Amino acid sequence: MGASFSTPAAPSVRAEATLTAPPQGCPMHQDAPPVKVSPPAECPMHQAQPPKASPPSACPMHKAAPGPAHQDRAYDFVECPMKAAEGTKTDIDPSNMMPPPNQVPASDQPFALPLAREESSIPRHDTDKKWVYPSEQMFWNAMLRKGWRWREDDLGPQDMTNIIKIHNTNNEQAWQEILKWEALHAGECPCGPTLKRFGGKAKEFSPRARFRHWMGYELPFDRHDWIIDRCGKEVRYVIDYYDGEINKENYQFSILDVRPAYDSLGAVWDRMKVTWWRWTS
Repeated sequence: MGASFSTPAAPSVRAEATLTAPPQGCPMHQDAPPVKVSPPAECPMHQAQPPKASPPSACPMHKAAPGPAHQDRAYDFVECPMKAAEGTKTDIDPSNMMPPPNQVPASDQPFALPLAREESSIPRHDTDKKWVYPSEQMFWNAMLRKGWRWREDDLGPQDMTNIIKIHNTNNEQAWQEILKWEALHAGECPCGPTLKRFGGKAKEFSPRARFRHWMGYELPFDRHDWIIDRCGKEVRYVIDYYDGEINKENYQFSILDVRPAYDSLGAVWDRMKVTWWRWTS
């Protein structure tokens, strides 16, 4: 019997390429960092900005605006009276013991009056501005407040204009008289005096006015006390107003008696010197 012998076939090996991913830590898995391109060093953005220097504390912009309350908005009425008349305060002003400017016409006022105000030549204390005179409307309201009744007087618009001119001229004349006295202290205060505050004392006659009255002279129709600043020193001046004949050219009306009050030995000495000069000149 014949037996057959066969050799088993060798197993076939199929090589399959298996792609294996590299580990996560390899560089190709890392995101490429963005490249930061910086402008050259000489570009403006690299230059250090100089610090902004603040003005010294003594400069004017760091100071509160000085001056009396009733004069704070006075220049508004010089430039634009109608606009400035909108809204006024109700506080009493300590610089002249008067309420704020009243530019509102009275309910029974027979005619309209100007609201414009005129700048004086009198320097205000602690500011580069000057005092501003009242408007015709303000003057009208002030007279009503003091008890004046316009129906008792036959006044017209031109009369109020003349009254304001006389008022302003009186004040300019008073200041010029004060400057004559202050000329005695020109060396002490070369910059000249400034007016700090003032007040009316029509019913408080000065000793000098009473003495003149005892001698047969008329009493003054008004009195003011003006406090000036003489380069840091307060000096009070007494001003008596007497009736005079009006000068229609310059509206000078009153006769003024202006002198420093007897508040210090310096004022007494000034008045003694001036009295001596008047008697010997």
